Amino acid sequence: VQLVESGGGLVQPGGSLRLSCAASGFTFSSYYMSWVRQAPGKGLEWVSDINSGGGSTNYADSVKGRFTISRDNAKNTLYLKMNSLKPEDAALYYCARRGSRWDFDSWGQGTQVTVSS
Repeated sequence: VQLVESGGGLVQPGGSLRLSCAASGFTFSSYYMSWVRQAPGKGLEWVSDINSGGGSTNYADSVKGRFTISRDNAKNTLYLKMNSLKPEDAALYYCARRGSRWDFDSWGQGTQVTVSS
């Protein structure tokens, strides 16, 4: 299993970014996928889930209405579109696979998002 995130960077407050996660080594279309983030000095925070087909999504209250999770099963890629970014959204963003027990059983290496003027 390999998950490789990209798309992070420095953005001003109010700006947008789109994160991508390229998946390989497993049948991507069979799994729920998630985004999880970790701000400096803080614990892991679940951000969003998407079901295997892409038709059902869930979001943390902190990002609801600003972030959109999506997937392209033909490209084995997970996305996170982030709008109206706030300084408190700054974190290392991880792509994670949901396991059969609803745990996160595989993780990417993360992509850094910095929100600052």
